[in-house]
Amino acid sequence: MKIAELYQRKKTVISFEIFPPKKEADLEGIDRILAELGELSPDFISVTYSAGGMNNSAATFDIASKIQNEHQILSLAHMTCINSTPEQVAGNLEKAKLLGIENIMALRGDIPADYTGTPHYLYAKDLIAKIKKEQPQICIGAAAYTEGHTDCESVELGVEHLKQKADAGADFFVTQLFFDNRFFYEFYDKTLAVGLDLPISAGIMPILSKSQIEKMIFMCGASLPARIVKMLGKYENSPEDLKKAAMEYSAEQINDLIAHKVDGVHIYTMNRPEIARGNLEKIRYGNRI
Repeated sequence: MKIAELYQRKKTVISFEIFPPKKEADLEGIDRILAELGELSPDFISVTYSAGGMNNSAATFDIASKIQNEHQILSLAHMTCINSTPEQVAGNLEKAKLLGIENIMALRGDIPADYTGTPHYLYAKDLIAKIKKEQPQICIGAAAYTEGHTDCESVELGVEHLKQKADAGADFFVTQLFFDNRFFYEFYDKTLAVGLDLPISAGIMPILSKSQIEKMIFMCGASLPARIVKMLGKYENSPEDLKKAAMEYSAEQINDLIAHKVDGVHIYTMNRPEIARGNLEKIRYGNRI
């Protein structure tokens, strides 16, 4: 099934994201994670592109295949392109086809610090166009940034880039994390204003620690509401209390998003099934039916 079809069938699509382990030897632990996430009946699970330094795409596609074939859950395999050759992209697409993966998240990716060559693909839209040309049957997801990408001058320009991804062949979008739903609603209105009517899932990442969130907001450019800042200060030396308060906050975010009938909610689980479970236990689950 194509993920784009889920958005047509469901009121709010609920999805999770995981990443491949840092070491190939740790792949066995993925089965436990997937089993626990599967108990929560997500609509799909996405797998990031060889996170943690494994330096190859095999883990991403193998885990995505495992999700579908062993756990009977729809999967979304990430692909990045900034450091890839056309031959590597074609090889990844062929592997996806052989494994029966029909949904790919097409991303630019980060330029390696030691990279000195000339990229074959400068932007995600270039990868999207390549996928549509090579395998037009694939359903393509792409990234959206509610507060603008760190390399982008404004949210408005980011929306224009989003439209370019749609014109290249993207079928749906998943936003980077944010902590103030107001930014998502304003962003969504801006996409409608330029005639972009593809589904957009809201990306939610529960806070686990102060260091984790400082790293993520630096990478993603997300702002912190005053309530979060106070929470981090209050529970800086009490990890369990911080986790509890943060779960309450993210659950409130999700409840509000569902109440506003958003297309989807995408939970960044950080390979911690209890994160997804804790949020789903706290939200008014009936709203998604």
